[in-house]
Amino acid sequence: MQRIFAYVLALIVSLPPNLFAESLQVSGYYKSFFTILNSTSLSESVTQKKSFMASNQVRLNVFYRSTDLLSFSTSYNLSPRWQDGAFFEEDRLYTGVDPTSYRLVDLNSQIYPHEDDSIGNFGTFQNLDRAFATISTEIMDVYIGRQAVAWGSGRVLNPTDILAPFTFSALDTEDRFGIDALRIRIPVGTMGEFDTGYVLGKHLDFNKSAFFCRSQSNFMETDASALVMVFRNNLLIGFDFVRAIGGAGFWLESAYVFPNTLADENQLSDKYLRASVGLDYSFSGTTYGFVEYHFSQAGTENPEDYFANLIQPAYTDGAVYLMGRHYLAPGMMYQVISLINLSVQPLLNLVDRSIFFSAQIEYNMAQDIYLSLGSLIGIGQRPDTMSHNSTAQKFDSEFGGYPDIYFSSLRIYF
Repeated sequence: MQRIFAYVLALIVSLPPNLFAESLQVSGYYKSFFTILNSTSLSESVTQKKSFMASNQVRLNVFYRSTDLLSFSTSYNLSPRWQDGAFFEEDRLYTGVDPTSYRLVDLNSQIYPHEDDSIGNFGTFQNLDRAFATISTEIMDVYIGRQAVAWGSGRVLNPTDILAPFTFSALDTEDRFGIDALRIRIPVGTMGEFDTGYVLGKHLDFNKSAFFCRSQSNFMETDASALVMVFRNNLLIGFDFVRAIGGAGFWLESAYVFPNTLADENQLSDKYLRASVGLDYSFSGTTYGFVEYHFSQAGTENPEDYFANLIQPAYTDGAVYLMGRHYLAPGMMYQVISLINLSVQPLLNLVDRSIFFSAQIEYNMAQDIYLSLGSLIGIGQRPDTMSHNSTAQKFDSEFGGYPDIYFSSLRIYF
């Protein structure tokens, strides 16, 4: 895979200069994050310990149009990171399915040290995040290769977005994680679309793959879509509605999942419904607000059962990571002055009354240069150990067990 990528770059560089100007587009960015975590719910060795990470990322995007019919897109990320060793090893938040499992083959993500060697406080990582061809005809667009595949109208939680979703705690949500797929999109009428595709699991394992069919249309001033997806032997049926109500925007996104529908063995698991419904409104040219309610039947209403419930297919296959059932997510964005924006967004678990509070201020210090400061704070009852002789933990609230995160970021686009 590494040799193939090198050959593609060499071929692009060898093209004539006039072809570059007409058919080749190169863009990208540099991002730097400095992050401090105040751990409160991890293993005994790191409980109540502050950890740090200084992460840098360079992304190069290359787009080449061969003809009106055919084009190619590639994106490559290089990421050196300095951080506490435990930061590399532990999953600080509960994140569901690893999106790399929807890649047929991949580069070795760890460049230094070698993946067989242990990591100290420094590591360099890579990600071939896009590598796909687009075939555009009068009746359809066909996408072949590594690409972003995502849906959903929800502002915070998307029940139908399960292939490579962002978590609420993700600091960088600009680019969706690329997965390997064959996708066909067919326009229907002026505002409709039929979208279907096959997502390749690792090593072409059907049990780790996905297939989807999605239709979208507009009627009575409402954008509506229906989705049928088979993923990891589970069946998902989803619906999404978006429309204006007065001066506000309204959305309803839902997904009903039938676990292990195509499994060879009859593994009984409870069906579950997830849904997000919300409203947003622009109060003025400087203030925007929204509120979203999320229901997850996959979760539990008893905090003592949070950990035991994580073995269910919703968490192992369906990218669910929140442990409860009822959530409220209000949000507000305010333009302090023309170049400074403030955003505040808490996520409330309505059953155990814990909160994951997010706040960020961003300064557009120059053209294509942004500086941000922010934090994500877990508020709620802290976890306890099951007994004096055990390191196993018992949750009394969900977000009380989350680490507090403080970060700064610098983004430069080119």
